[in-house]
Amino acid sequence: MTGMPDTRYDPLADARGPGTAEFDVFLWGPVFLDIIFTGLPERPTGGTEVWAEGMGSSPGGIANLAIAASRLGLRTSLAAAFGDDDYADFCWRTLSEQEHVDLGRSRRFDNWHSPVTMSVAYDGDRSMVTHGHPSPVPASEMIGQPPRSGAVIVDLGDVEPLGDPERPTWVDLARKEGARVFADVGWDGTGVWSPRVLDQLRYCDAFLPNAGEAMAYTRTDSPQDALYALADRVPLAVVTNGAEGALGIDAKTGEEARVPALRVPALDPTGAGDVFGAGLVLGTLSGWALADRLAFATLCSALAVQQFGGSLAAPGWGDIADWWHDLQKSDDQSSYSRSLRRRYEFLDDIVPSVPVGAVRRAVATIARNADVTHN
Repeated sequence: MTGMPDTRYDPLADARGPGTAEFDVFLWGPVFLDIIFTGLPERPTGGTEVWAEGMGSSPGGIANLAIAASRLGLRTSLAAAFGDDDYADFCWRTLSEQEHVDLGRSRRFDNWHSPVTMSVAYDGDRSMVTHGHPSPVPASEMIGQPPRSGAVIVDLGDVEPLGDPERPTWVDLARKEGARVFADVGWDGTGVWSPRVLDQLRYCDAFLPNAGEAMAYTRTDSPQDALYALADRVPLAVVTNGAEGALGIDAKTGEEARVPALRVPALDPTGAGDVFGAGLVLGTLSGWALADRLAFATLCSALAVQQFGGSLAAPGWGDIADWWHDLQKSDDQSSYSRSLRRRYEFLDDIVPSVPVGAVRRAVATIARNADVTHN
């Protein structure tokens, strides 16, 4: 990827000082080389060849979340295994040099093939083919004592059981040093949806599943009922519900909020959940009201799905400022536009501090037509 104008904006500057954590966010997980094909005239089928109008490449997997957080100005550190091939060189260089993600806890391994995903975006959805291998060493061995961080973001399906005093995980160690634990969970292909996964929430500060996952794990019939069940287990429960928006309960502040999704053309949902999570973490670390946190995270996700390609699409503060300025200057006085102006009025206190040339989306280096047709 190549960068757009890159003036760093620190939304947490006023909260920093002696004794504060080194990083805002610390992450662990696999980094994939994502190769994204876009602009297909039809969906590929067996025995056929389809020519794509555009193609892009970018770091994927946990890199989607790391890049989303970094572009929002969060000081982000990532622990991941990298191979010794050209794919790893590209991902490492892009993360560390372009996206300002710290890789101090990451390691490179000889003769280890980098994971690769090929993504085909078509008609608002995508299909993927992936090749990869487990990390040569487990997370706790690679990370050791994690750096002091404001937050860690974990997939409960990818970590060892939390809370065992005899075998503390890197998440337990980070939490002991004051990090807030934001948890997510992936789709359970086995269909078991074990309630034991939710037992881990006693060691978490927030849980951010989508509606399908939330209802399956809680054995409920609606996102609202799932939210109430989760709020009994974790201080901050948030359920994302696609085109219906997001809903949440913050037990620490006593807030409950529901925010609708923005009306945008969704070209590619890849990485939208990661962008939402990064936005919610930023709002929480900033001490925003719950409704503002949900609205901000939903906006970040909406900006992302209008572009192709995972981490390529994650918005920066420049994109957010552009959106807010355009909305304010618009002559549209429909009820929907007036609702947006009211909902995002809190940006009036933030956007004036965003410098001209603030971080914006990057673009693909391989066949840069990837987004041109649809921008």
